[in-house]
Amino acid sequence: MPSELPAAAAGSMTLGGDLVVRRMGFGAMRITGQGIWGDPPDRAKAHAVLRRAVELGVNLIDTADSYGPEVSEKIIAEALHPYPAGLVIATKGGLTRSGPGQWHRNGRPAHLRKVCEESLRRLRVGRIDIYQLHAVDPSVPIEESLGELVKLRSEGKIRHIGLSNVSVDQLQRARKLVPIVSVQNRYNLADRASEDVLKVCERDGLGFLPWYPVGAGDLARPGGPMDRAAKAHGVTQAQVALAWLLLHSPVTLPIPGTSSTAHLEENVAAAELTLDDAEMIALERG
Repeated sequence: MPSELPAAAAGSMTLGGDLVVRRMGFGAMRITGQGIWGDPPDRAKAHAVLRRAVELGVNLIDTADSYGPEVSEKIIAEALHPYPAGLVIATKGGLTRSGPGQWHRNGRPAHLRKVCEESLRRLRVGRIDIYQLHAVDPSVPIEESLGELVKLRSEGKIRHIGLSNVSVDQLQRARKLVPIVSVQNRYNLADRASEDVLKVCERDGLGFLPWYPVGAGDLARPGGPMDRAAKAHGVTQAQVALAWLLLHSPVTLPIPGTSSTAHLEENVAAAELTLDDAEMIALERG
């Protein structure tokens, strides 16, 4: 992919020693139906969004078997397979669905093996680049859940293992079992509860994928720091939020999602936005 593409402005980092990814990724949750349930209203539009992401230089796409469920992975394969060289697809297992907006944890080893193998088929790959435990199941020790992923990795079905929605303690327990290349937690300007997890990732060179990256809460108020920065640069507040994430830590890998090509282009353009020290401080103070 040419280095002059918009996503390249975010810079790159290497995951697991061998996967070079641009730090502006794409989250494929919202290419499904309302409530992240069922098919999208316009499948061709979803295909177009994915293809445009790759054209813009995005080479990290994040999804999960529970998005739809199963829909997001199928659409990714429909739109992009055979995959261009260098494209990294990360998926997740460990959450099940009972309806729109409803999510349930299932970290049982047998379940994780089943859904991982189903993801391989839907994505039409022999090995998943990054397979993430979507959430720790409180009824199953993390060591048991990850133990199955370690087996799948030894069988060549998973290249690297990541985690999602974890604490520092859970991350440390996981790393005693297997190398972890990335963590995906909720994190944005208004919700920095996972700052301690981010700091561990930063210290040890793990990728940190902030989900819900443009959440702003009261920071988006008229005349507030996000509003002022957006007006000063002639951009949207969402672009300010994404730029802040990229500048806040060298290991953040934002994966904003959308079902709109225009919104996708706007998100990726945030990679070229530079905020000065005063703006960063003002945003962080709120």
